[in-house]
Amino acid sequence: MTGTMSRYSGTPAIMAEGWTCSRLTPASRLHGANGIRAAADGRIWVAQVPGSLISAVDPDSGAIEVISPIGGDIVAPDDLVFDEAGNLYCTEITEGRVSMRTPAGQVSIIQGDMPVANPITWHQGRLIAGECRMGARIMELDRNGGAPRIIKADVPMANAFEVGPDGRLYAPIMGANEIWAIDLATGEHQVVAGDLGVPDSVKFDSKGRIVTTQVMSGQVLRIDPVSGSREVLAELGPGLDNVTFLGDRIFVSSIPGEITEIIAPGQTRSVIPRALQWPLGLAVGDDGCLMVADGGFSYTLTHAGSLDLAFMLFTHNGPGYVRGVCRGSKPGEWIFTTGMGGVARFSPADGAIEWITIGHDQLMDVAICGDAVIYAEYGTGRVLSAENGTTTELAAGLDRPMGIAVDGSGAVYVAEAGAGRVLKLSCGGCETVLDGLERPEGLCISGGRLHVVDTIAKSLIRCDLAGDNRTVIASRLPVGPPPGCVALPFLGPIGDMSGPMINFAGIAAGVDGTLYLSADAEGSVMAIRAG
Repeated sequence: MTGTMSRYSGTPAIMAEGWTCSRLTPASRLHGANGIRAAADGRIWVAQVPGSLISAVDPDSGAIEVISPIGGDIVAPDDLVFDEAGNLYCTEITEGRVSMRTPAGQVSIIQGDMPVANPITWHQGRLIAGECRMGARIMELDRNGGAPRIIKADVPMANAFEVGPDGRLYAPIMGANEIWAIDLATGEHQVVAGDLGVPDSVKFDSKGRIVTTQVMSGQVLRIDPVSGSREVLAELGPGLDNVTFLGDRIFVSSIPGEITEIIAPGQTRSVIPRALQWPLGLAVGDDGCLMVADGGFSYTLTHAGSLDLAFMLFTHNGPGYVRGVCRGSKPGEWIFTTGMGGVARFSPADGAIEWITIGHDQLMDVAICGDAVIYAEYGTGRVLSAENGTTTELAAGLDRPMGIAVDGSGAVYVAEAGAGRVLKLSCGGCETVLDGLERPEGLCISGGRLHVVDTIAKSLIRCDLAGDNRTVIASRLPVGPPPGCVALPFLGPIGDMSGPMINFAGIAAGVDGTLYLSADAEGSVMAIRAG
């Protein structure tokens, strides 16, 4: 993947006669952007948690090379650092471990007991890593697999840190909204800065000043660690993650896959533009605008093509990491399924939230049927209905249910991804409507017809509600595993922030019959139209 190519290297989609498709958002070039580190080769290496890969980015041309691919030995890398010999050390946040990759590409695990492993740094032959959770540990690791030395325990969410010129470890402490300087020998700490915008990285420039990203406020700050004076270098929007230097050049990452160079205070240059990570569930609002659930970020896609952030993982009182979405009963209201197993009614404009139900296992799509909220529980194989505080089981024993659709009569349809079929649920059980599919995920009804996204066949199938008159209206779609990857790796939860990060290629229909598709393999939203 080089030059201006997107991360998806497949051939263009094939449309049936009379159908067209177009991108409403550009394809993203990275599968997210978390830890970044300048390498000896002059490129910026990028850890990508949701994509489960590591890429190297040329900071001038924007060319991208995949170093550790999806499905490779390194899983969900969050932060990374090099030693003098060129060995790469990575925290694997969903696996709770730290791995080492040699310059020859050999990978080994050097620490396997670090829940929510996140920050990592190298200093004078010492490898230091930490956890991004409440009650976190910061540890010095033995690269030969020996027991780690605990530097400090009971830390409220440490993130990307670095040893400063004075030999202390400077760490952003997200749970305290502070930056601490930690004595490596005693573990004693001093608060260097507070009242920030939720700091999630700390690095030092050549003059010994702190440069720190703020995940909630979207600011990049420069702080004098002695005087405490601070200045705003850039305002880049919520979701910033990390920072690195090439000489005196400053580069920052943003979780949705963005790399930006800060040239001077208030002056920036885009290296890799911000984009969607997946996306996942889609829903059309009363105003015709599209709600796009993108895991840790959710957006409103307007008629003008603007992708406006509605809320994010760290939004106060928000639903958190979301996957499925449908329109609520009130204007501006949406119903989301969350990565932590909840179903929430949420209005982004005023922050009003109601938890309809919680405690479920790997929720996927959601739909409404009158006053009932219907949702698919992927982990247990159930389809459930919640109404007036009561939960009813509509189906059980299914093989990985994902998409949900409800027709005008109130009949519920479910895409059973593991069994390769679409079912119609009735009081007496389940009726197969469509079978012979490979992995049906997204499901919607428009114009009295059923539309199904098959992410292995990479096709969009249309049929009537009885399953007859089946046609393929689009094939070679950028959905599901990217070319060269047989199956996407299972990414487990990130502490209390996110449940398992399972892809879901959603589909929604507008009142004019336009079909909106989550092209998750390339990170775009597509519009598919007849005529």
